[in-house]
Formats: sequence, structure tokens, C-alpha cells
Amino acid sequence: MSHSFLKESKLYIVYGGNKYRIYTNTAISFSQTVSQDSYQVKTLHNQANMFEGATITSANAVDFSFGIPFTKEKDESPMIDLLSNLSSEQQLTSFDIYIATGSQVFKIDNAVITSGDFAISPNSQFVISVQGQGTKLHRVGNESYTIPGSPQSESSTRTPLLVYPVVSIDSLNMNNIISTTFSVQNNITWSEFKTLQKSLNVTNASNIMRPSEYVVEKRIVSGAVNQYQTDNNITQFDDFSTSSNITIKAVEVGNAANATPFLQIQLNPASFTARMSVADTYSQSYDFASLDNTNTVANIITQYS
Repeated sequence: MSHSFLKESKLYIVYGGNKYRIYTNTAISFSQTVSQDSYQVKTLHNQANMFEGATITSANAVDFSFGIPFTKEKDESPMIDLLSNLSSEQQLTSFDIYIATGSQVFKIDNAVITSGDFAISPNSQFVISVQGQGTKLHRVGNESYTIPGSPQSESSTRTPLLVYPVVSIDSLNMNNIISTTFSVQNNITWSEFKTLQKSLNVTNASNIMRPSEYVVEKRIVSGAVNQYQTDNNITQFDDFSTSSNITIKAVEVGNAANATPFLQIQLNPASFTARMSVADTYSQSYDFASLDNTNTVANIITQYS
């Protein structure tokens, strides 16, 4: 008997016929639940039937999440493409996820990324936290299972990346920054997939009804810039705008602020509201969101080579 340990897990994504090894931190999770419907069994003639009956005919979408530490080699770049790209049919790029635990291999079918969160801080490695959903979670084999797809080359080294934020709002350069966060949310709704005819044929997990189609209802690009309050920015503590040009650069620690960034976010137009926080040290936060309905998320986020 062998146990499966999270620290031994390896994650692969497969799309477009290609297979990518994605290195994650230990914050990896995935699961799928089923829907149980109860029904009344107590009748006039059977008063002793106190417990309701139940049927299980459908499964909910698979939920998954993991953290991806970025490296200078940028082998993690495909995940930003999967987060940002949207087809002309208003569909996110779907992919399959394989999780090899050391003794088992699990697969998530038709996965899409529903949110990606970036935290730009010089005190820790640059990480994107990813959440998403898929249609089916199942075991495809043991440790000898061969994951399909054409293997994409990996860099021979993995160098941790530390970045710091360089932020400008319109012509104002933000100083004394504490932290900067940035998030892309793809709000999806799964189409109704339950029918009476299909439910009558359900006998086990192999033929249970599962979601298959979805609609992208809304996309939200937002974040916050937190800075210490000083004599130079005190007049901005109650500022706001609905037509600003916001640029956020993730510059590698050790490089000058005008150096080519690792990653850049450009929002124009964007809204922001400034709010003050009272603590041991006064600070203020600029909460921002993109208002651009003509551009794509892929053009908002730029990765530099």
C-alpha cells in the first residue's frame, strides 16, 4: 500500500496538442462534488419512515486552485495566456490538467481559469494564484501512465524571481508603495445540463450527468495600490476618477525603475477610488478597475522577453 503526498505531486497542462510541466507551490487543491436530491418517503400508511430518500444523478463542476511561482526563465508564461485569452466566440481557452501524485494520475477535463491573482511585492517571490473549473475529475492511471501531448522543453535552470511595483496613475508617479495587487476574474455560468431522460439512465459515476457548456458573463480586471501616507501625497487621500490611465510594472529587484519590466499592466481608461487606512502608520489605497470594453485582457497584460 502506498500513500500519495501533496509535496510529491507534479502538475501538467495539455492544450493545443502540447504538454507543459507547471511548477507549483504547495497550495494546490482540486475536487468535484455531486448533487444530492432528497424526496419524502413518509406517507399516511408508513408513518415510521422518518428519513428521506435520496437520488444522485448529477455532478457539479470541478473546482481547482494552485499557486505558480514565477522564474526568470518564464516557463510559466502559458498560464498567463490561458488566463487572458478569449476567442471570437467569447470562450476561454480550455485545457486538460494532469496531477501525478507519485502513485496515481488524476485528470481534470476541459478546464478553464476563472481567476488569477498577482501580488507584486519585493519581499517574496512573484506568484500568480490561479483558480478555475472543469467538467470532470477522474483517475486515469497509476505512476506508469503516460500523459499525452508533445512535451515542451523546460529551461535547464529555475531562478526565483523577485519584483517590485512601479506604478503611475495618469502623470502621477506613485511613491512609498507598500504593496500592489492585480486580479483578472472570468465570471462564468455553466449551462443547464440536467434532463429527466438522462437522469433515468444514471447508475454510477461513469454515466452521471456533468456540466459541459458555459457562458462568460463578465470579465473584471481590478486591483489595489497601497502606499504610506506622507506629506507629499496627503491631498490624494479622497481622490477618485473614472477616466484614468494606470500603468503597473513588475520590475526585477536590483534593476532601476526605468528598466524593462518582467510584466506590465496597462489600463486605459480605468476607474480608481482612494481611501485612507488608520493604523500605527497611516496609509491609503487606490482601488482600481478597468473600464476598457474595446481592448482584450491579453493586450492589457504584456510579458517582456
